[in-house]
Order: sequence, then structure tokens, then C-alpha cells
Amino acid sequence: MTSASTNVPAVPTAASPGREIAVRCRAVTKTYGTGNSAVKALRGVDIDVHSGELLMLVGPSGCGKTTLISVIAGVLDRDGGECTVLGEDYARMRSDAKTTFRGRNVGFVFQAFNLIPTLTIAENVSVPMLINGSPRTAAMKAAKDMLAQVGLGERVNDIPSRLSGGQQQRVAIARALVHQPRLLVCDEPTSALDHVTGQKVMELLRQVASAHELSLVVVTHDQRIFEFADRIAEMDDGHIMRITAGSGHKVAAHGAATGAGR
Repeated sequence: MTSASTNVPAVPTAASPGREIAVRCRAVTKTYGTGNSAVKALRGVDIDVHSGELLMLVGPSGCGKTTLISVIAGVLDRDGGECTVLGEDYARMRSDAKTTFRGRNVGFVFQAFNLIPTLTIAENVSVPMLINGSPRTAAMKAAKDMLAQVGLGERVNDIPSRLSGGQQQRVAIARALVHQPRLLVCDEPTSALDHVTGQKVMELLRQVASAHELSLVVVTHDQRIFEFADRIAEMDDGHIMRITAGSGHKVAAHGAATGAGR
């Protein structure tokens, strides 16, 4: 895999043999603004995300990480290049079709938990299914089932303010997973958490991702969680500079053996 720029070294893929490709980006570009004020956020990005893997995007602030995941998630249009997600290209979809596809196939976990303070956590988790048109009874049942999976089955009627930061992030993860997406995008999911809580959240993400065969793309500055990645893609100045293998599969195996994340 090579970057579109001759000034950027060839990028090793650290590939995952035998896995299907869930996301495929080639020479993806994105520029904000025009003329002298133009900022080139992505400068020809090449990257694949494999089914069932946890890929981390790391690098300094302003290097293009959030722009790239926004393009992958379909909330931001690219300027050029190619990008297919689960075999589909957002650029070929009408606006309503893109919204429907994203609502069915993509989940989001953010640094700010973005929970609605006046709703119970079960109601918060049910929101994606309600948006997708599920009846309220079915949405609430699915929400409670997912909350049980993340260890909050006894708290379904609490409001967010009664929960710790780590528990609120678990609610956010349950909300991201309740509609059974195939791709999960996480933007700094542990930066607002202490080390121990952040580790537990990452263990949970790996656990539920493995159970549901999800592809995860995690943007992070938190070096304490790098161990959970299957691969780490380092970005700088709008380029993927290198992709290295991580030890996430070993962490997942250890967690399964010891019951981590329960």
C-alpha cells in the first residue's frame, strides 16, 4: 500500500490474513475551505479495515484522524479518491439512502457520551432503533438486553447522572451496538476516563466486537490502550505514515480465558 505522495514512504499493511475487507480507502482526499485559507486534511489516504478487527488511528492533533473516520462513517463527503464501506460507496448514494445505510450499519462511540439527561439509560440506548423505525416495545427490549450485555442490566431505569463516567461510556457503547451495526467508529472513547476505567471500556469493546464480529476503528491519543489494537495506523499531515501489527488478539484471548470485561 503506498501513499499518493512521493514524499511519503510506502506504507506496510500489517495485513490480517484470511479476513474480508470491511472498509477500503484509496487515495482519499479532503480539503476544508478554498484559496489561501484551504486546509488539506487528507492528502491521498490508503487504508483497509478488516472484518472483525480493531484498528486504531493515532497521531498528533490536526493530522486528519477525525476527518478520516468521518469519511468512513459517511458523515463527511470526501473530495477525491475511492472509499467503499461494506461493499458500498457513499458517493453513489442519495442523501436518504446514505442516512438509511449509516443508520443500519454504523455505530458511533464518542469521547463525550452524548446521553440525553432526561431519559433513562434504556431509553437512551433505544434511540437508534427508534430512528430506524422499530416499534417502541421492541426497541426497549433490545436496549435492555444490550445493557445486560455491558453489565448494566440492573440500572436500566436510572438516568445518566446517577452513573459514573465509566458506566455512562458503557451506556454509549450499548447504544452504538443496539441496532447490530457491522462497523463501529470510536472517537477518543477513553480520553475522559481514568486508566482503570479506560482499560475496562476497551476490554468491553473487544469482547462485544468479537461476539458480534464487528469491525472497529478507534481514534485515540491514549497510548495506554494501544495494546488492544489488532493494527495501529499512524497518521501525520493527512497521510497514513505506517501501519503496524498490534497485540489485540492476544489481549482478547487472555480476556476470554480469564473472563475479563464481565
